Amino acid sequence: MKPAIEGGKPVREEFLVFGKPDIREEDIAEVADTLRSGWIGHGPKTERFEQMFAEYTGAKNAIAVNSCTAALYLSLGMLDLGPEDEVITSPLTYPSTANVILHHGAKVVFADVEEGSGNIDPVNIEKKITVRTKAVMPVHLHGFPCDMDEILDLAEYSSLAVIGDAAHAIETRYKNRHVGILGDAACFSFYATKNVTSADGGMITTDRDDWAERFKLLRMHGITRTAWSRFREKGFKFYDTVAPGYKLNLTDLQSAMAIHQMERIEDSWKRRTEIWHAYDEAFSSMQGIKIPPEPEDGRHARHLYPVRLELERLSITRDEFLEALKAEGIGAGIHFISLHLHSFYKNTFGFKPDDFPVAARISERTLSLPLSPALTDQDVDDVIEAVEKLLTYYAR
Repeated sequence: MKPAIEGGKPVREEFLVFGKPDIREEDIAEVADTLRSGWIGHGPKTERFEQMFAEYTGAKNAIAVNSCTAALYLSLGMLDLGPEDEVITSPLTYPSTANVILHHGAKVVFADVEEGSGNIDPVNIEKKITVRTKAVMPVHLHGFPCDMDEILDLAEYSSLAVIGDAAHAIETRYKNRHVGILGDAACFSFYATKNVTSADGGMITTDRDDWAERFKLLRMHGITRTAWSRFREKGFKFYDTVAPGYKLNLTDLQSAMAIHQMERIEDSWKRRTEIWHAYDEAFSSMQGIKIPPEPEDGRHARHLYPVRLELERLSITRDEFLEALKAEGIGAGIHFISLHLHSFYKNTFGFKPDDFPVAARISERTLSLPLSPALTDQDVDDVIEAVEKLLTYYAR
């Protein structure tokens, strides 16, 4: 059957948006209630969201901020980084992971990733540790847990902090432990496409009470009282500025959107798992595509369903395949193009593609298919049909 991009009939007339959020009437009603309450900034609903998230992860503290980038930035800020310091992380991630290291004036050190999961390889981390290394930032790519025992052992031996980039990993567990309690801090995202969304937002989980108090202070200008604590009781209460903080708080308007998503988080995960298994069953017998791996001892968050194209079996590139899917009415994404291939990092640090060959190879072949509780069974069938159509037509 001829693909739509070649003049054939598309699988779908209505475009299937990639990363469609699962927003329901109860979420809308909670936002409306916040608007009617007269309090839309940081306040009681954000505190409720923090409590729910702490209970879900098992962390002592959960501190809401306005993005995962802010969460990573504040967490690294606890390390007093300078120009001589290094932080090791994965090149196969979103730019914010590495950008925040540079914003603190430190040096980004990439360690190549594992072939299967795409997560940072502890063997390569060990090779990159020097006397200047201050921290490791593992990225739980797509929601697949990193090998945290190995990473934590390396960090303990070398006296390094461990700050997890858990942007994809709200439901991720490693050996029955939530990734939010592994290391000094973990940072989560509630961006529009995430498994729980507040349109944008982030959370830091930590069992370190001193860090938690510092985060709360710095996210709100470094003052001793938030607006909610100043005005919720009778009479104005004075505040003091005790540190040069930032404006990084999450608002009640945003938190309201996420509260009921937290209540149904496990049901949503189960629906994404159903879709995941439907994809696995369909694609495992197709030539030209590899399905994503499952953790041997842990739980995948099912945030993204990344497939790898076997380009040697196809007559088109990954990017051309993505465009062909689009023409069929199916949205898809790329997660990610390794940072050492991006212009800024390549030009600034002189990286070459083969400096991190596994990350480069994965970058060239991977694309993410739609995965959301908002998908209908027909949506899922359409994705499968479109992928099979293209694999068959463009087979070598």
